[in-house]
Amino acid sequence: MSTIDELIKQSLNPFDNFAAGNFWEEEEQFTTVDSIHQEALTQIKSVLDQIYQDHQTRTLILYGDAGVGKTHFMGRLKQRLNNEAFFVYIEPFPQSDHIWRHILRHTVDSLVNAPAGQANSQLILWLKSFLSTIGHDLQSEQRGFIDRIQGLFGKTKTSSKADRKLFIDILKKNIGTRGIYNANEFFGVLYDLTNPDLNSLACEWLKGDGLDEESLQKLQINKSIDNEDTARGILGNFSKISGKTQPIVLCFDQLDNIARLSDGSIDLQALFNVNSTIYNGKWQGFLIIISVRTSTWNENYKRIQPADLDRASVKVPLKRITLDEAEALLASRLYKLHHQAYSLPNSPIYPLNTEILEKAFPGRKASPRLVLTLGKQLFQEYKEWLFRDKQPPKPKWLDGETLPPPPPPPPGTIEAELKLLWQQEYKKVQCKITKITLLAAPDLIRMLQEALEALQVQTIKPKLLSGNYASYSLSYQHSDNRDTIGLVWTEDPGMRPFYDVMNACQRVVSRNLCHRLQLIRLASVGEPNLAGNKIYRQIFTYTNHQHIKPNVSSVHYLATYHSLVNSALSQELVVAGKTITLQKLQSLIRESEILHKCTLLQDLGIVAKQPSEINNGNANSKQDLRLVKEFLLNLVKTQGFMGVPTLIKEAGSQFPSVKETDTQHLIDLLCQEKKVKIIDPKAKLQDQLISLVTNR
Repeated sequence: MSTIDELIKQSLNPFDNFAAGNFWEEEEQFTTVDSIHQEALTQIKSVLDQIYQDHQTRTLILYGDAGVGKTHFMGRLKQRLNNEAFFVYIEPFPQSDHIWRHILRHTVDSLVNAPAGQANSQLILWLKSFLSTIGHDLQSEQRGFIDRIQGLFGKTKTSSKADRKLFIDILKKNIGTRGIYNANEFFGVLYDLTNPDLNSLACEWLKGDGLDEESLQKLQINKSIDNEDTARGILGNFSKISGKTQPIVLCFDQLDNIARLSDGSIDLQALFNVNSTIYNGKWQGFLIIISVRTSTWNENYKRIQPADLDRASVKVPLKRITLDEAEALLASRLYKLHHQAYSLPNSPIYPLNTEILEKAFPGRKASPRLVLTLGKQLFQEYKEWLFRDKQPPKPKWLDGETLPPPPPPPPGTIEAELKLLWQQEYKKVQCKITKITLLAAPDLIRMLQEALEALQVQTIKPKLLSGNYASYSLSYQHSDNRDTIGLVWTEDPGMRPFYDVMNACQRVVSRNLCHRLQLIRLASVGEPNLAGNKIYRQIFTYTNHQHIKPNVSSVHYLATYHSLVNSALSQELVVAGKTITLQKLQSLIRESEILHKCTLLQDLGIVAKQPSEINNGNANSKQDLRLVKEFLLNLVKTQGFMGVPTLIKEAGSQFPSVKETDTQHLIDLLCQEKKVKIIDPKAKLQDQLISLVTNR
């Protein structure tokens, strides 16, 4: 085994990577410090216990300064309490007039995930819990039927009309139809959740996907959820059932990127309108958590109607942490490294020490982010000193001197770290978004708008279309000829909504509202005899208007950038020790030309076309070894130097399909190109260090 200093020279900086996202997707990589925000966790658990007892919905405001750990805290909350409640993450809503559909979609999206250690999704566990609860009050024959239905969960079975009707009748009798929206259809869809052949379709309908006629017939449903009233009604149905199960926790986070009002401020009133509707309707079994930065809250709460504010009566602050907690936080990041050493260091935060914390934070309080940023800086300084064989200059803080201000990052470090963060987020997005229809059209248009803004496209205006599908569209001004270009994105497979969108497009064209209209759609445009297809051909055949078929990798680019935008606006995006603003993020994205690889942006004429192999996102292909090569170089840039085995291991984690021999070959190529060098090429592989050539 190696000494701790030898391991430090080989290792990655354990304090890297700060970017908040969907708390559901965050994996716990380090030991949790239980004392941090324990008071807030206890307070929320108490509120959850009250809901479990009386089933009354409650709303709380979770607030704290930037960097205090709100998103991480909600992930911890889910981890600790997921056996007591069902957790839902609501992305920032892009359009206020689609807010109910947005909440419903993300509610079902979260519920179809399985909690840690469970084989079934939250949605199935929720339904099973409900059926078990009502089973106790049923007569023996009906109780036997419900028990049989539960025993068949997940097993392929022939859907019996008699069983379906009996299931619906039992639920109607037990819950009643008062306050249940479209009871027959809703209870029928719950029955379909028990059938693996129909489960996916049932989930898609519950989310609000625009299903085609064949899918609707399979579910015995008349139409998809296509308006706010229906979405609100279905969400209310969830509440009715949650009154007989464990509570559902709706978490609203990163509110700095929600829909905006005409004056540019965020539309918090829209969210509180939802909250008041839930309260006025006496919905049951919900805990609504609104997580917000203190400064964002102070700037916007006066815009909310006082009566709506009063309904969010519980306020839970997330405070800065103590120095003892800061030390424990540092120790949690260093724990794994320490336990790989030949013998444990004397201090759990070695090579750091408690005196540093006292000097850095004389008020004896700090945000977790500042503590981790300090840890990253000092760990790197110590590591570089080891690399110089402890030759001068020695880090002054080791001798107890006052901490100097953090040095500026070396040239290229910010861009390199951003690219690493991009690849990390992109990988998550690839796993999450397997088809374009998993996202609603307003979300797709919002993501596209954010990318256009980053690329400095001029005069972007939302809602080119009028009517129900306005949020499916936008317009902008062409950079060369100043022409107005219209964009419409719709993926609803149903031909009725497609016809409605084509009608709206026809009105735009007839009124000359844009010089060129571009339809983005991968889904079918229907058969030639259908009315929607006829309008489609009139507009997009042999005209200057254009139909573009996107691929899912383009959506991955847009969704990855959107995730970073959410973090930047919430002041949660930290790169190379610097908090990155939206303006800085946009600048970095332009300089790195990451979005230039998005084929949709190429097809739209926003960026230049690139060779097809550059756009290929499949890491199995030889062309994509360039992605691995770029990853290797960027990782060395951010670390200054590191162990070759660590570099190979990290590449294998990011690109599991790439062979280790290929990775070693890429390292050799980087050495031949004099971008990196092996410090002692004659040493055994496990002892080799690699650094940038500029570090000579």
